[in-house]
Amino acid sequence: MAKVAKDIVETRPGEIADACRKLYRTMAFQEITLKDISRETSLSRPSIYNYFQTKEEIFLYILEDEYREWGDSLEKMLKENDALDIEGFATELAASLRDRETMLRIQCMNLYEIEENSREERLVSFKKEYGRSRDLVSESLRKFFPMLTDEDRDFFIFEFFPFMYGIYPYAYPTAKQMAAMAKAGIMAMDISITGLARRCVSDLLRSAINGKEERG
Repeated sequence: MAKVAKDIVETRPGEIADACRKLYRTMAFQEITLKDISRETSLSRPSIYNYFQTKEEIFLYILEDEYREWGDSLEKMLKENDALDIEGFATELAASLRDRETMLRIQCMNLYEIEENSREERLVSFKKEYGRSRDLVSESLRKFFPMLTDEDRDFFIFEFFPFMYGIYPYAYPTAKQMAAMAKAGIMAMDISITGLARRCVSDLLRSAINGKEERG
């Protein structure tokens, strides 16, 4: 019985996170409450506090899982490719974000608030997965573009990751935003997450490599 109880306890954070993910498909971050989440699980609202102290901690847990899965995709890219040119690398890195809509949405909309309202140990756990993804991107650059220096790779990271935070609203504008843009005379762009990311990666790499060739 103790083993069964332990197994149940270990699966409950995932159950809570899955319930939150389900609600997040149709509700905004601000609209979701712990009461809403508890209704989608086998736990009462007070029981959720045994695992997460705030709603923000649940979202941080989801974001950590999203980064873990993205990191796995980056590892796969490293292992399955012996060489990639600029366009090949841009395509592969962009494709790794294709299924990371939730990651991009959370960090674009509410990351600061989520981090500020989570316990430090939760934040450290998330930052480890975030750091792993940065290391894997840097390792990929080192493997496929050995002409780049440590400084070049750092600049790529500090340009690409902030850019990545802003992808979601361009790829998924709301109906209200689209209507307002039309009235303001702004042409909406039909572009995807992968399309935006591929263009950015390609431009960053061309700038870095061409700049080295000009200086050389």
